[in-house]
Amino acid sequence: MRRSVTKERFSKVNQVEIMRAAKLAVIAGAGCLAVACSGPGSATSAGKPAPETSATVSGTPAAKPPRPAKPAGGRPVRMLPPRVSPYDYVFPIKGCRTTYAHKLLAGLPKSTIWAGKGCLFVSPVDGRIREVNRQDRWRPATDRGPDREGRFLTIAGQDGVVYLGGHLDKIMPGLKPGVSVKAGQPLGSVGNSGNARNTASNLYFAISWPAPPKYWWIRRGMVEPWTFLDAWYDGNRTLSPKPATLAVLQRAGKLPKCTVLCVPKPVDKSADTPGTTA
Repeated sequence: MRRSVTKERFSKVNQVEIMRAAKLAVIAGAGCLAVACSGPGSATSAGKPAPETSATVSGTPAAKPPRPAKPAGGRPVRMLPPRVSPYDYVFPIKGCRTTYAHKLLAGLPKSTIWAGKGCLFVSPVDGRIREVNRQDRWRPATDRGPDREGRFLTIAGQDGVVYLGGHLDKIMPGLKPGVSVKAGQPLGSVGNSGNARNTASNLYFAISWPAPPKYWWIRRGMVEPWTFLDAWYDGNRTLSPKPATLAVLQRAGKLPKCTVLCVPKPVDKSADTPGTTA
């Protein structure tokens, strides 16, 4: 009987111990799970702070900077060329369509600028009026050299260069030698006076240096002008013919002899054939 009671008591003790051990095991397992099985997004991982998460997904490229705004109308902005001289020039015909050759004409370094009759001839640079001829004296029967440009005027530019505008239809009133003019100021209108009477209207444009009127072959052109006409037309308003003019002056001398179309070539008065625009 005594042995039975003892056995029963021992059995109860064992049950209590087993239950206690099982409970401790459950608690220990839960702690292990909390430490060893926690993910990178948990508050702690193996005793270390969880890494901070970035708002930007790894591998995604950074946002591109905004493109600069386009000019109004979507057209590119044209940059002005650098200033290459202290002078400002303009193309000698204003507001009209023009054409001209890039070569010697009748052996002369001048330009025949074709334009509609009545188009404005303007001063290419600031300066003073040097010569004015309002009367068309050219006659086929005489073909005098000084008369071939018909109605013309010359401008002594502030750059020291002389500019001729010939074959004019009209010359603005009030213009006379010594009168100051500004670049772009109207001086006359395009025509076909002089020996251009049987051609389309045009402007005889020439570049030279100051010389007495009797040396008329100098004013009709000593420097090739088309490079400067191109520049002024395209907006390069400071490209000056002064260096080129000084170079030709030094080479040819101030009063060189006439070498091209110097002798008159009279024609029959009744002849109605185009003349050489010289």
